[in-house]
Amino acid sequence: MEVSDTAFDSRLVRPDAIPGETETEYSLRPHTLEEYIGQEKAKNNLKVFLEAAKMRGEPLDHLLLYGPPGLGKTTLAGIVAHEMGGQIRITSGPAIEKPGDLAALLTNLEAGDVLFIDEIHRLSRQVEEVLYPAMEDYALDIMIGKGPSAQSIRINLPQFTLIGATTRAGQLTGPLRDRFGVTLKLELYSPQELATIIRRSADILGIDSTPEGALALAKCSRGTPRVANRLLRRARDFAQVMGSGVLDENSARMALRQMDIDAEGLDTLDRSVLRGIIEMYGGGPVGLETLAALLGEEAITLEDVCEPYLMQLGYLTRTPRGRCVTLAAYAHLGLRAPTQASAYVDESFQLSLEDES
Repeated sequence: MEVSDTAFDSRLVRPDAIPGETETEYSLRPHTLEEYIGQEKAKNNLKVFLEAAKMRGEPLDHLLLYGPPGLGKTTLAGIVAHEMGGQIRITSGPAIEKPGDLAALLTNLEAGDVLFIDEIHRLSRQVEEVLYPAMEDYALDIMIGKGPSAQSIRINLPQFTLIGATTRAGQLTGPLRDRFGVTLKLELYSPQELATIIRRSADILGIDSTPEGALALAKCSRGTPRVANRLLRRARDFAQVMGSGVLDENSARMALRQMDIDAEGLDTLDRSVLRGIIEMYGGGPVGLETLAALLGEEAITLEDVCEPYLMQLGYLTRTPRGRCVTLAAYAHLGLRAPTQASAYVDESFQLSLEDES
């Protein structure tokens, strides 16, 4: 049940990007809407908006993309820039520390360009104030001087499209959210969609694969293309060294076993969360901070990365008194649930449903 300090940093199933894999990930990204797999509702709507903007000869309305990490928000931003015939400038909310940083980005844009701001919910209030007139009027208001002699100068900007991406849409301020003309939500992918993505990526990387091998990896990818592509690259290594070189079902399952990823996509940290609650606290409830201290992990890591997937599978519930495992978690780990724990788990599950309603 012990988890090392670097367990999260080395997790293959983490949905955010791992340092050093950006270049490989970029080579696998689609560059047109036709190549983009999944997200049919968002993709079809975006196609209409792009066609209408091109017919009018105008830039696309400012676009907000939200959803869990690793689903293709940056990829969609690149596709928008490609479809509109402009360049894309990529930055993130934490990287824009001062209004002057944003002003430098905006004044270097050309007509039809796309400014992509990842984690836009983390912009400071001062930076947001500069962004408002830029989004509404394509203008930049700059104060020169201080005190009574201070003057406001307005600089006109070329017509551009701002694309904001966030994993926490609820943390956006109302004024900023209202200035986006288009809002699209990205959903988790189905195993079949991920299998198609894996087959496409395998062709690009020159990997021989079978539909069964791709589906075996897809089922363990947490509904996230970034995780699917990462598992594909690691499974290729095992297939080449320990197998026949072909990514079939047997080599995929062998690679997953070697990486300590089970059939549901749970890794060592996920199972440690469930076992910690079961072995140390009788199935729960237990507070998040207590659980984080037990595992040697940060609470935000457990809350944002582990818990959503465990709750999606029905292995974990959040109650007013803390986290509890479900009977399904006992069954998945091959453990027998005590009668008293079973009754309490059922009660906690009902409480969580009542809280959600």
